[in-house]
Amino acid sequence: MDNFKMRLAKLREEHEALITRRNYKAGTGNGIFDRYAYPVLTGAHAPLEWRYDLNPASNPYLMERFGINAAFNAGAMKFNGKYILAVRVEGYDRKSFFAIAESPNGIDNFRFWDYPVTMPETEDPDTNVYDMRLTRHEDGWIYGLFCSERKDAKAAPGDLSSAVAAAGIARTHDLVTWERLPDLVSGSQQRNVVLHPEFVNGMYALYTRPQDGFIDAGSGGGIGWALVKDITRAVIAPGDEKIINFRHYHTIKEVKNGEGPHPIKTPAGWLHLAHGVRGCAAGLRYVLYLYMTAPDDPSRVIAEPGGYFMAPVDEERFGDVSNVLFSNGWIADDDGTVYIYYASSDTRMHVAVSSVDRLTDYCMNTPADGFRSAASVKTLNSIIDRNREYLAGK
Repeated sequence: MDNFKMRLAKLREEHEALITRRNYKAGTGNGIFDRYAYPVLTGAHAPLEWRYDLNPASNPYLMERFGINAAFNAGAMKFNGKYILAVRVEGYDRKSFFAIAESPNGIDNFRFWDYPVTMPETEDPDTNVYDMRLTRHEDGWIYGLFCSERKDAKAAPGDLSSAVAAAGIARTHDLVTWERLPDLVSGSQQRNVVLHPEFVNGMYALYTRPQDGFIDAGSGGGIGWALVKDITRAVIAPGDEKIINFRHYHTIKEVKNGEGPHPIKTPAGWLHLAHGVRGCAAGLRYVLYLYMTAPDDPSRVIAEPGGYFMAPVDEERFGDVSNVLFSNGWIADDDGTVYIYYASSDTRMHVAVSSVDRLTDYCMNTPADGFRSAASVKTLNSIIDRNREYLAGK
C-alpha cells in the first residue's frame, strides 16, 4: 500500500507539473506568427483517472489500464471566456474519440474536462471518429463536423484496410450533450468538411473535400463549396458542389488539400487556413497554407500566397505519422489576436500566435505561386531590386 501511495503521489506531481508548465515564445519568429516552445497538449496531459485504475485492490501495481497514445487535430473556440479545444484523443487501441480541454489564456494550462465527449452514433455505427471542426453558427447552435470512418462494405474478403470516409455532423449548446445528425450525403467520400459560420443565400454553406477513395483524392480537384438547405438532412445534389481552391502540379498541394477550421471574417475578406499535401521520398508531407475569399462571396478566392504558411520543424517532424502539420482549429480574439492550434505528426498539439492584421497583410501582399522555377526567380529578383533601391535611397 505504501508503494502504491508513493507511486500515485509521484504520478500526480508529474502530471500537475506538465499541465501548469509555463509556455513562452520560441525565438524571434518570422513576423507572421510566433511559435511557442512547448506543445499545449500531448497524450500525457490526459487525466490520470482516464489511464489508471486508482483502486489498489483491483490494480495493486498501479498499471495503466487505458493507454492514451496521442492528443492532436483539435477544433477550437472561445466558450464562457475560456479557450476550448475539441481534441482528437487516440488510445493505444487506435480508436479516436473527442475530449474537451480548456485553458485560461490559450497558450498553456490546458486541462481536459472530467469525461470525454459521448458522441451518439448513427444507425450505421462509426468505427472511428476524428478531426472535429467547431463552428458557432448564426442559427444559435455550435456544430461539430468530423470524419466518420467505417469499414468498406464492398471490400474483398480478407481486406481489413479498405475504409469509407463520411462527414459526420453533430450539434450542441454546451459541448457536453450532443445531438447527432445524419451524415452528409454527396456523390463521393468526404473528409475535412467545414461549416461556414453564416448563412449564405439563406442556406448552410459547406467547405468540402470530395475524393474518390478513403486516402486518395483522385479526381477530387481541391477544396469544394456547396450550399444545403437543411443541416439536419444535409444533402449535396449532383452538380451543386464546385471547387474553389484547386490542387496544382508541383506545389505544396499537388496530392490533396483540405480546409482547416472555418474561416475568420475580416474587413478585407474571409481568412482561410488549409492544409496541402505533396509526395516526396519520405512519403506524404503535410503543410499549412492561407488564402482569402471575398467579403461578399466566401466562395471566391481573392488572394493566396505562394508556398506554405507553416511546415513542420525540429521535433514537430517526428511522431506516429511523421512530416505532418495539420490544423482544424483557430481562435480570433476580440482584440485581433489569432491563436492557431496545430498538430504535429499526428502526435501532439501546438499553438502559434498571430493577429488578424498580420495574417491579412501576409495574404494580400505575399506573392502568389508562379508555378515555374523561372517565375520564382523573377519574383525574387523583383524583391531584391526593390530592396536595393530602398537601401540606396536611405
